[in-house]
Amino acid sequence: MSFFNKILSSVGIGAAKVDARLSSDKISLGEELKGIIHVQGGNIEQQIDEIYLSLQTTYVKESDDKKYEQAATITKVKINEPFVIMANEIKEIPFSFPLPSDTPISLGSSKVWLETGLDIKGAVDPSDKDYLEVVPPALVQTIFAALRDLGFNLRKVENEAAPYHLRKRLPFVQEFEFYPTGGQFRGKLDELEVVISNISNHGVELLLEVDRRARGLGGFLSEALEMDESKVKVTFTQGDQASISRTLENVIQRYS
Repeated sequence: MSFFNKILSSVGIGAAKVDARLSSDKISLGEELKGIIHVQGGNIEQQIDEIYLSLQTTYVKESDDKKYEQAATITKVKINEPFVIMANEIKEIPFSFPLPSDTPISLGSSKVWLETGLDIKGAVDPSDKDYLEVVPPALVQTIFAALRDLGFNLRKVENEAAPYHLRKRLPFVQEFEFYPTGGQFRGKLDELEVVISNISNHGVELLLEVDRRARGLGGFLSEALEMDESKVKVTFTQGDQASISRTLENVIQRYS
């Protein structure tokens, strides 16, 4: 191998390349993310110390009354042990791992992507980025449908830095903001904010923040003091499918 080629590959020219080829870029929470890592050797042989898959997203964080976007790693998976890839050699390595249940759903501004990287000693590490469409599981879809039937439209979805009492494995929560455009809650609520957590094969937990609309002087004073909001937790299991709409209606009514 020429010294010139070694110098070029160290800065990424003529070096090995990586490409994740997904079985499908559409996946539901709880399913397995599957595919093949395609590694194309460069102009010289190279030592590959590690191939990693990193599931990434961003969230909004506020500091000094300013909002900015912060990157977050949902999970990182090591695929292989060190190996050498020869010049122009092609290797294909299958992978499979479960999508974490706290991965954001692909709605609104919430984006999720898979970053594939090669860790090459003494050289620029090449990487590849593939966006995923993360769809909600059936139980969450039923919840969204029930809210639509109650007259709520989904207005905004955003990953936001989690307050201390809501922080779990990840530093953010995904917030769904609904606005009543019809039905019995129109004119009574400003909005309904929903945070979904503890998604599993057995059920799901919702944190609802019911934001009441100000009515009269007392209502405006309450709104100014942020006393017009009520927070309540609701848990649904797979066996609750038929009663979800009625339960949500009763809970929202109670705090409206």
